[in-house]
Amino acid sequence: MEDIGVLMMCPMAPYLEQELDRRFKLFRFWNFPQKKEFLRENSTSIKAVVGNAHAGADAELIDLLPALEIVANSGVGLDKIDLEKCREKRIRVSNTPDVLTEDVADLVIGLIFGDAQADLRVRSVCEEWAVEEGATSS
Repeated sequence: MEDIGVLMMCPMAPYLEQELDRRFKLFRFWNFPQKKEFLRENSTSIKAVVGNAHAGADAELIDLLPALEIVANSGVGLDKIDLEKCREKRIRVSNTPDVLTEDVADLVIGLIFGDAQADLRVRSVCEEWAVEEGATSS
């Protein structure tokens, strides 16, 4: 059985790296200073690219990997993946949609509460100032 090469574009969660390393022939792209040379030497064994919101698979990389079958984004969004090139070469693309939806909702609620509290404090200070100056609030 041939080893399936997986090209990880940037450091990720240690658990993810460990599991990919255990199951596949994992290439950590950031460890190769001569990237074009590395890709030339290993292009036929790399069947998967794993990226994130900062590093994905552009058209140039995709063209250099003739055995590429899938580009996986460990996170939301597909901005760093050339979807047209993947479509053209019939390469599958995956990401993790909705993985942060609840966290973002919690953050927004927290910001709303924080903003409401800040608004109340500002109003209170303004009302105190108005009383001190002898003005009336409406």
